Amino acid sequence: MNVISLFDGMSCGMIALKRAGIQVDKYYASEIDKAAILVSQSNYPEIIRLGDVTKVAAPDADLLIGGSPCQGFSFAGKQLNFEDHRSKLFFEYVRILEELRKRNPNVLFLLENVKMKQAHKDVISERLGVQPIEINSALVSAQNRKRLYWTNIPNVTQPVDKGILLKDAIPVTYTVTRTEEAKLIRKNSKHTHGRDFSPRSGQDLIPRKDDKSNCLTAVHSGKQHLVLTKKALDYMDRIVSGGRTHWDFKHHSYVHNDESSAVVANFFKGVPYNVLKDFDCIRAFDPIECERLKTVPEGYTGAAPKTQRLKMLGNGWTVDVISHIFKHIIQ
Repeated sequence: MNVISLFDGMSCGMIALKRAGIQVDKYYASEIDKAAILVSQSNYPEIIRLGDVTKVAAPDADLLIGGSPCQGFSFAGKQLNFEDHRSKLFFEYVRILEELRKRNPNVLFLLENVKMKQAHKDVISERLGVQPIEINSALVSAQNRKRLYWTNIPNVTQPVDKGILLKDAIPVTYTVTRTEEAKLIRKNSKHTHGRDFSPRSGQDLIPRKDDKSNCLTAVHSGKQHLVLTKKALDYMDRIVSGGRTHWDFKHHSYVHNDESSAVVANFFKGVPYNVLKDFDCIRAFDPIECERLKTVPEGYTGAAPKTQRLKMLGNGWTVDVISHIFKHIIQ
């Protein structure tokens, strides 16, 4: 099978094809991110590079895949949609698909993107001629990640839930979400080994109840991917044991909410240094943990610097979801 991968990133498509047991004769990749290309080449030097998608003249292929940039569609962004220069690249995907269809009416395709407004989903569906299937990566991994998949690969169904929990990827830890404003990790602080647990906004740290991580994103700044260590949890448990629901450090409060299991960020504000100095209370996911959450082979992204590894893993596909879809090609 000959495959063209647009917006190829670190070549998650190639990993998924091999995991699905599909013979790949030629794999053409269009990508411009240097770090992603470095990782892809270090793992699959046989990949044929096509460069900038806007300049691609499509070679013959049996399968076209890609996840066009989603920033314009995401509910977490500004929702510029097709006015966003990155999301406009969807039409490059359409252009190349139409080129392939002229030569091979039976060409297969797969397009991935984020959940979006129905009007914009309808535009994509009309141009591709199929309706998307929504799959949550939580079925095959410890990451909560809902995505839309447009494909003409026949009979694609939901994956079977593998029951993978966060503890399988990140032992003895607990994840929390928080709002954009709370600054829990700040460099160059005089407190606790360079970390300052003194958010100005008093926003909530809200533990997830489904034993899954939040959706990994390309912006890995500590905002979306935080872990409370077990020592921190034990410490908080001692505070609220015996029915104590309020603790005051220099007039800064910790409030335990049984209904939401929320941990108010102000819990850390004003905590004496000697309370926290012996352990790091909060940390971000590391690249190996992110690889596990994305079902990418451990160490796969090792050729790139840490920040770039985290970025491409946030952008990349959940490999086992894509592999599940590709298995329907040979069924």
